[in-house]
Amino acid sequence: MSGNTKDVTAGLIFVATGLAFGSMAMGLELGTARHMGPGYFPLFLAAILVVLGAAIVWQGLRRPAEALGRMPWRGLVLVVATPILFGLTLRGLGLVAAILGVVLISAAASTMSRLLPTVALAVGLTIFCAVVFIKGLGLPIALVGPWLTFAHAPPAAVQPAPAEAPPAAGGG
Repeated sequence: MSGNTKDVTAGLIFVATGLAFGSMAMGLELGTARHMGPGYFPLFLAAILVVLGAAIVWQGLRRPAEALGRMPWRGLVLVVATPILFGLTLRGLGLVAAILGVVLISAAASTMSRLLPTVALAVGLTIFCAVVFIKGLGLPIALVGPWLTFAHAPPAAVQPAPAEAPPAAGGG
């Protein structure tokens, strides 16, 4: 393949994703521009994605080829793992710890991140999410989850009641 392999590959991924979502949107009622159905907007976005992908492919074919660089595995793994970690820890750790952890871990994906701006971002994002999602939208998300408190400790083991002795037989 001639041209810039990275751009051509990215453009083809955009086109394929747009076509996949467009085909799914075609299964929904489209409606009209004035009375949009549930498939209208997804189809519109899919078409934009296909057009952008085609433009990226076109530009990639016109550029000279570049050597592919080293794969940033640490960044790739951390960025992919971060939303999974958030989903697994939100209920147990609560919003504060889950967002702090997610921001700190995703910042570790970059070799250029610095501690002070990362901590400031984590604190600001935590406050913003608490205000928007808990106060503003009223979502039932705990700020501090049960994994960090003792409020939901398992109940103490209940000892079974001693069995009563059966009545003596034949005494008399």
